[in-house]
Amino acid sequence: MSDDKSKTSELSRRGFIKVGAAALTAANMPMFFMKDAWAAKDFRNNPGNAGTVKFGFNVPQTGAYADEGADELRAYKLAVKHINGEGDGGMLNTMKPLTLKGNGILGKKLEYVTGDTQTKSDAARASAKRMIEKDGVVMITGGSSSGVAVAVQGLCQEMGVVFMAGLTHSNDTTGKDKRRYGFRHFFNAYMSGAALGPVLKQEMGTDRKAYHLTADYTWGWTQEESIKNTTEALGWKTTAAVRTPVGAGDFSQYITPVLNSGADVLILNHYGKDMINSLTQAVQFGLRDKQVNGKNFEIVVPLFSRLMAQGAGENIKGILGTTNWNWSLQDEGSKAFVKSFGQEYGFPPSMAAHTCYVQALLYANAVEAAGTFYPPEVIKQLEGFKFDGMGNGPTEYRAEDHQCFKDVLVVRGNQNPTSQFDLLQVQQIVPRSQVEYDAKIFGGELGPYEV
Repeated sequence: MSDDKSKTSELSRRGFIKVGAAALTAANMPMFFMKDAWAAKDFRNNPGNAGTVKFGFNVPQTGAYADEGADELRAYKLAVKHINGEGDGGMLNTMKPLTLKGNGILGKKLEYVTGDTQTKSDAARASAKRMIEKDGVVMITGGSSSGVAVAVQGLCQEMGVVFMAGLTHSNDTTGKDKRRYGFRHFFNAYMSGAALGPVLKQEMGTDRKAYHLTADYTWGWTQEESIKNTTEALGWKTTAAVRTPVGAGDFSQYITPVLNSGADVLILNHYGKDMINSLTQAVQFGLRDKQVNGKNFEIVVPLFSRLMAQGAGENIKGILGTTNWNWSLQDEGSKAFVKSFGQEYGFPPSMAAHTCYVQALLYANAVEAAGTFYPPEVIKQLEGFKFDGMGNGPTEYRAEDHQCFKDVLVVRGNQNPTSQFDLLQVQQIVPRSQVEYDAKIFGGELGPYEV
C-alpha cells in the first residue's frame, strides 16, 4: 500500500472512531441535554441565553367586544404571576400533568406586551406583527372575535410564532382556516348546536319557526349554520336568516320584520355588546310577551357569557344558550381559578378570562415539557395533549385540528340571582362525547411544522 493510501485509510479509521464515539456519547447523554440541543436551532425570537421571555397579549381593548377583552387581559396578567411563582399558583395547583416549576419558563422570567385588536382583523394583524417584529414575543394569544383569530392565526403561521387563540367560536378557526401554529381551547359553534339540540327539543318541541339575526362575519355564519342544522333536524323551520353588521348599536330595523314574519323563535347569533343591544331591543319591542302560532314566543342566544348577561340585565332571565365555562363550577380547577381571580380583582372571572388563562398555562407547560422554545417541538407537545384539573373535565387537544374537546355547558339566564354575578344557571353539563365530530367535516390543512 502506498503512503498516500495508508494516510487516507488511517484518517478514515480515525473519523469513524470519532463519529462512533460521538454517537455513543449522545445516546448516553441525559435527556435534558438532548432537549437543550434544540436551542441551537435558529428560529424567530429565540430567547437564547436571555433571562426573560415575552408573550404578546392581543385583545380587544376597544370595539364591540371590549368587555371580554378587559377580562381576558386580567386573566393573562394573573397567568404571568402564577407562571413566575407569584401569588397562590391558581390552576398550577390542580393541572395534571404539569411540568412547570413556578420559576418562569425554562428558568426564564415571563414578561408580556399588550395590543388592541379593536375587534377588527386588520388592526389585530398589525398589532400582532408589531409584537413579533419589534417586541420579540415567542407566543401570541388573545382575541374575542373569530375574524380576528383567523387573521392572526394565519399571520403567526407565516411568521413561525405559536398562536394560542382566545375567545373564538367559529367552526372555521379549527376547520377550513386551521393552522399548524394555531391552537384553540374554546369550544365552537358545532358544539353549541350539538349541546343545545336536546334541550330545545325538550323545552320548545319539534314544531317551531325560527328567525335568525346573525353577526355578518365568520363566527356568525358558522353559528347560524350549526344552529340551523340542529333545529331543522328537530323539525323546526327556518323563516329567515338576516345578517347584521358588527357594532351596529341600533338593531330596531332588523327586529321590526320579526314581528310579522310568522316566526315564534328569535335566535340571536350575536356576541358582546351586539347581543346586549339586540336582546334588549327585542324585549322592548314586546317579543317575549307575544304568542305566535299558539305558542309563547321564545328567544335563544346560542353563545352566552356572564359579561353579556350583566349588560343585558333583566332581559336575560329564562333565556337558553351555551357557554364554555362558568365560575359556579365546583371542580377543583375551577374553584382554584375563581379564588385566585377573585382575590386579585374582587369579582369572579368570565369564560373569556378562563379560556385565556388556560391557554397561557398550556403553552408555557408545553415549552417546559419540550425543554425548548423551538416552535415545532412545542407544537408536538400540544398535539394530542390530554390534561385535567382546569375546568370542564378531562380535556384533549386533538392532534388533527388543534381543537380542544371537553364538556360543554347549557345555561339559562337565572330567574332568581343571588348576586350581581349569579346570572347564568347551569342547566346541563353536556359530556364531550355528545359534541365530538370527525375532524374532516370542516376541511382545511394544518400546514408544515417548519416555516
